Amino acid sequence: MVRRLAVLSIMLLVLRPVMAQLISPEQFLGYPVGSHFTPHWKIIDYFKYVAASFPEVVKLEQYGETNEGRPLMVAYVSSAINITNLEKIRSGNLALANEPSSKPTEGAPAIVWLSYNVHGNEASSTEASLLTLYSLVDPSNLKTKQWLQNTFVIIDPCLNPDGRDRYVNWYNSVSGKNYNPNLDAREHNEPWPGGRVNHYNFDLNRDWAWQTQVESRKRVALFNRWLPQIHVDFHEQGINNPYYFAPAAQPYHEVITKWQRDFQNTIGRNHARYFDEKAWLYFTKEEFDLTYPAYGDTYPLYNGAIGMTYEQAGNGSAGLGALQETGDTLTLVDRALHHFTTSLSTLEIASQNAAKLLREFHQFYVDAASGVGIYKSYVIKYNINDLGRIQSLLALLDKNGIRYGTGKATASRGYNYATGKEEAFSVVKDDIIVSSLQARSALIKVLFEPNTVLVDTLAYDITAWSLPYAYGIKTYATRDAFTVMPGVTNWPSSLMNVNSSPINDPNKSVYGYVIPWNGINTVKLVTQLLQKGIRLRYNERPFDVGGQSFERGAILVLKTSNQYYEGLRDTVIKWSNEFKIPVVPVNSGFVDKGYDFGSSKVHSIRPRRIAMLTGEGVSPEAAGEVWFYFEQEINYPVTLINATLIAEINWNNYDVLIMPDGNYKFLNDKEYADKLKSWIMGGGNLVALEGAVAQLSRLDWAIKSKKIDTTERKDIYESLKKFEGREREFITSSLPGSIFKVDLDNTHPLAFGYPGFYYTLKKDEHVYEFIKDSGWNVGVIKRDRQVAGFVGARLQNKLQDGLLFGVQELGRGHVTYLADDVLFRSFWENGKLMFANAVFLVGQ
Repeated sequence: MVRRLAVLSIMLLVLRPVMAQLISPEQFLGYPVGSHFTPHWKIIDYFKYVAASFPEVVKLEQYGETNEGRPLMVAYVSSAINITNLEKIRSGNLALANEPSSKPTEGAPAIVWLSYNVHGNEASSTEASLLTLYSLVDPSNLKTKQWLQNTFVIIDPCLNPDGRDRYVNWYNSVSGKNYNPNLDAREHNEPWPGGRVNHYNFDLNRDWAWQTQVESRKRVALFNRWLPQIHVDFHEQGINNPYYFAPAAQPYHEVITKWQRDFQNTIGRNHARYFDEKAWLYFTKEEFDLTYPAYGDTYPLYNGAIGMTYEQAGNGSAGLGALQETGDTLTLVDRALHHFTTSLSTLEIASQNAAKLLREFHQFYVDAASGVGIYKSYVIKYNINDLGRIQSLLALLDKNGIRYGTGKATASRGYNYATGKEEAFSVVKDDIIVSSLQARSALIKVLFEPNTVLVDTLAYDITAWSLPYAYGIKTYATRDAFTVMPGVTNWPSSLMNVNSSPINDPNKSVYGYVIPWNGINTVKLVTQLLQKGIRLRYNERPFDVGGQSFERGAILVLKTSNQYYEGLRDTVIKWSNEFKIPVVPVNSGFVDKGYDFGSSKVHSIRPRRIAMLTGEGVSPEAAGEVWFYFEQEINYPVTLINATLIAEINWNNYDVLIMPDGNYKFLNDKEYADKLKSWIMGGGNLVALEGAVAQLSRLDWAIKSKKIDTTERKDIYESLKKFEGREREFITSSLPGSIFKVDLDNTHPLAFGYPGFYYTLKKDEHVYEFIKDSGWNVGVIKRDRQVAGFVGARLQNKLQDGLLFGVQELGRGHVTYLADDVLFRSFWENGKLMFANAVFLVGQ
């Protein structure tokens, strides 16, 4: 009887796809795909319906949740046999990456991951995901059934549900019964911040390697559990552009293999065949390059996949239908159909080349085991003052599956990132070694290389991001392959002599506690203590006490200031252990060297009431970086105020006002500009970043932009240029994102916690005149300070001998100028302490 039931079950499994009826997206939604924008919950409902109706060929997994509570979900789609063996396929595929001796299993499927709608207002691809899922599962579609025999498909219908719903809900609320293709209509003009970004206004397509956002962290963790052979990232571009697909434009990063380049061409030619049949326009090999490591095409490439971006005309201005320059109307139906076509074309080519995809994927990792690039080891030098920065870097390596450890003491030579020269160095006990002889070797090279090789300078994004500069950590790159002891158990050993065990358990009879000021984790600890009502101070000078040395900015938690605070010791222990910060007990206010704790050189740190201008005129991404910093990184309250409501601000409610990158209309109105000045002179502290600095520089009381030296004789033939070279001419004045070394006055509170320099990511040409009176030139750029990245020839002379970071004293208040983005995409770790200095220390 049992055997009969088993046979019957197998028969039902085989016959079910034939017997069952699959409802199409149109039938399920009640409208044709593309005739309306579909809210995220309906998308998920259709995926759930299909998975419930055909569980033998579709399996859903929720891999996370957005900031606004929407599910992040993928669908696994393949043949019934492959779905049954899902875990075996996954683990076998990882073995190809992590075990060089393994071989691809005969008949194993190639894994293709389709990622739709990373930019929320590029909404057509999520609609296309419905068509793709239906086509793959539809029992009558024999072609896709054949593909699924040797292809395992992972579909993420929407990488950015919060941004998409922001756009879709807005559009559905403002469009009429029939769409209006006239671009003047309100349905083509999104309100701030638009749907492109996520909840915190981050561009998720710039976050793959950094994983600062919850959507990225959860997705990349799942991605690294699978490591697909093909990954496609679906996008939209301007409404007048033809469709873009692979092969990509130069520059290609040098770690991208010939196989990866060639297969992009193979896929592109198959797409072209389908588009030619429909007489659809398209382009390849232009605009979209393959260098910056945090894209949805490059990150997979650096992990052995064929990573690609597909770009459909559209974006947030397209709506359901929009008039193009040609006079044609671009519809959402068109956009979804184009993305659907390239989706199936990709799967078709993957199926035709499944065995070779697996072989080449395996070879990528076999080669990685021998190390990619000339450097075989990267040595991160341990320094107690860099503890927080190193901890943050190790967390990033963990998220990317990069192994590291400590090594034996040995002498070597290597490239010193700080000097740009080959130098002798030794490896000591707590130094961290990242060996390139591991599976993630290509990604390691890309993230650590001192200067990216660019065969073409028309890069789409920044051209420098090397981690030792972004984190501000002393590092050497060496050609020597070191023996690495994996893991960092009980690291760093030097802390064992600073605190008792468990960490930060000072005795009860101490005079107070000292907290080194040296990283974002210190900021987290200090802001928590402030919010708990604990009174803090900082010493503006270095000092020695109890046989230990402390740098400027060291935080003091003194009993004399907190004599009525019950549980002071327990609170300090709890939060210092929470953030793994060494807190040093001291038994006296009499220091061995420097100024005693009662000196005028020791200042109180008062909790600050902070506001940030946001809304129309402000860069959404820049405002998001600051918002995310306060809410998610240091957990400190900030009030977001729409810049258009500046007239309604009660200035007395705030100690600090932050102006992110933007164009502030109220600064063009003398009345409101004067009110801002009056607030500063009365004791307010203004923190201005990037474009806000540039705009302030046009006011009579602020710093001034540095003028370009025009004394050199001009070439009289300079204006004689070839038309076809107009794009190349543009790059001579381009600064897409390069790293410069900035000289710091680290005796000023704005630069506390830093050595005498800082690596800045420069994205524009703005440099300012030195502050001559009533202020401090804290961060200046001198001659020949470019470290990495591309800078146009016409900007070379301007980017020197000027101010980037400074503090102006105005009455009883201060203006802190941060001309470059110290919080860039939240991955520029070394700037986070400077921002905290600007907010919490300057003007105390």
